[in-house]
Amino acid sequence: MDYDGPVLDDHLHLDPVNGRDTEAVEEFAAVGGTHLLVLNKPSWSLGVEVDDREDFREGFDLTVEAVERATEVLDGRAWPVLGVHPALISQLVDRGYTAGEARDLMCAGIDVAAEYVSDGPALAIKSGRPHYDVDEAVWDASNEVMCHAFERAAEVGCAVQLHTEGGEDFSEVTDWAEERGLPPEQVVKHYAGSRTVGPVPSVIAKKPKIEGAMEQGRPFMLETDFIDDPDRPGAVLGPKTVPRRTRWLLEAGHEDAVRTVHVETPARVYGIDTEATLAE
Repeated sequence: MDYDGPVLDDHLHLDPVNGRDTEAVEEFAAVGGTHLLVLNKPSWSLGVEVDDREDFREGFDLTVEAVERATEVLDGRAWPVLGVHPALISQLVDRGYTAGEARDLMCAGIDVAAEYVSDGPALAIKSGRPHYDVDEAVWDASNEVMCHAFERAAEVGCAVQLHTEGGEDFSEVTDWAEERGLPPEQVVKHYAGSRTVGPVPSVIAKKPKIEGAMEQGRPFMLETDFIDDPDRPGAVLGPKTVPRRTRWLLEAGHEDAVRTVHVETPARVYGIDTEATLAE
């Protein structure tokens, strides 16, 4: 079936230091991909050691530059989503920081990410909490960082993508966001399963997950969480996956779902027009 509309991968990483970078984008574009949301990789994976708020800028700038190169090869465009990976708290604690000190530094990183949104290069903020077991002090500090991200996102008028533990019911998290002025439709659960409650699900682009998301009937987006790691090629999913799953949906007659995923939900969550940017 012919399709010349937008195809957005809602969560993908590019690594200009160690990875394939623009080559991965070219692979995405070659099979019909048009738009990308590019998340900065964890600071340590880019060789950046963070001890001060200004240290975050190195990783952010690398990502912004990678996005500029990506946009040059896409029929649509790419946008940066910048923030602090929740696992940084464990890195900092292992280096001798208290949980409170780590929280404060990570909140400062969120503040820097908010500057990139308000000044223009970045579209949204990323935050979250560890997806692995941590002690109570680290858990509480991580939730405080996440809530700080909600507060700053509300102030600058953008969405927050969340990296969290697995599960389905995150309604408490969107309650926290609402309390800080950020509506639930601007909270996105990265690597979402089929039946996420609370945030807007960014569903990992595997067929059973997509089918489950359509059965649930809530607006959703698709992602690969491609990590651009030469030691793990194709992990989590390769950059061709979202365009191929889009083709699969179209061949199965799910044109409405394709429009929801690639046009309507991104417009509602991020305020972007994937059709207009495709036509530019």
